[in-house]
Amino acid sequence: MQNSKKLLTFFCLYIAQTIPMSFFSTVIPVMMRQENFSLSTIGLLQLIKLPWILKFLWSPLVDRSSTTLNGYKKWIFSSELIYASLIFAVSFFDFRLNFHLIFGLIILSFIASATQDIATDALAALSFSSKDKSMVNSMQSMGSFAGTVIGGGLLLLLFNLIGWNTLLPLLALFVCIALLPLLFFKGKGVNKEQMLYRADAKASLTFFTQKTIWKQIGFLFLYYTGLIGTLAMLKPWLVDLGYTIQEIGTMSGVMGTLIGFGCSFSGGLIVKRFGIYRSRIAFATLILCTALYFYLISLLAVPSTAMLYGGIFMLWGSYGLSTIIVYTTAMNCVRKGCEGTDFTIQTVITHFSSMLVAIASGRIADKLGYNGLFLFEIFVALLSLIYIICIFGNEKSRK
Repeated sequence: MQNSKKLLTFFCLYIAQTIPMSFFSTVIPVMMRQENFSLSTIGLLQLIKLPWILKFLWSPLVDRSSTTLNGYKKWIFSSELIYASLIFAVSFFDFRLNFHLIFGLIILSFIASATQDIATDALAALSFSSKDKSMVNSMQSMGSFAGTVIGGGLLLLLFNLIGWNTLLPLLALFVCIALLPLLFFKGKGVNKEQMLYRADAKASLTFFTQKTIWKQIGFLFLYYTGLIGTLAMLKPWLVDLGYTIQEIGTMSGVMGTLIGFGCSFSGGLIVKRFGIYRSRIAFATLILCTALYFYLISLLAVPSTAMLYGGIFMLWGSYGLSTIIVYTTAMNCVRKGCEGTDFTIQTVITHFSSMLVAIASGRIADKLGYNGLFLFEIFVALLSLIYIICIFGNEKSRK
């Protein structure tokens, strides 16, 4: 029962950080496309995620200053309350008249959210035994997908009914409510052995001096690339195909993300049963098949709604399965005393590669069309699969 309560706490924390990010990432591209922004400009919107790329710069500070359970809890509470305050501030401005100001406030809010994520990941790594780490990874992925369903789906529908200025204060309130389980969280904190070494200012650099870490870095950089371009341009493509904001919210934000939620739970069971290597291969193959499917339906003048749903389910299902591999391998590579720093660096690598691909996807779609984008996704997905087979082939006999 106690372990279940701990897992619920982390589920809520990941929901708290994901809902606003998902809402902004979903509604703003749609609004920009409706205002006739170019696909290249919409692709540049991915820069709002830059704080999640740079958070490794201050992650050692969070580790170094948190030698007790309360240390991490204070970081989580303070950063998330700032996050909620900035979301509330955005509600006072008009999207058309104050776009640049809103953009700046959203970036500041993402800095606060990224700081919360550092502390939450470190607390998760320290609070669970090895046999339970897969469960907390599932909670991280499931919490993120649940937040995406709410932020990118349900709130998108609600946004159309009550508007920007009414919805955002409610969103800020929800972020605060999701923090309540942390008040009652009782974890083991940081024991004496773990306190022997705490991350210093060079911890982010020394992570890269480990002999075997570079094959993991290459894996993290490539693994999502076959999905991210499609994810980034999916909503603009649906707009261009004539779908309304409500239909997009239902198709991708709700139904697609629910598939991702379920697959993230299934992914944990698959990894536990078949091992990391075979799961890497299986999930990477599914990513490749997804990219190929989108390319094929993009060749049609007007893909049917059923075809689009099939692609959306494959897309989000692949993403849900892949997150478990990424989180599990990343948690296996953290050093004692640098839990937040090392996990952050590895997730930053995935965010950085995702941002590059997302930005490039806008330009590729502008120049070559959507079918050209999906052809590019096939190439990078195939490259990722070949990398796994060549680099991690010696792990095929391991659990």
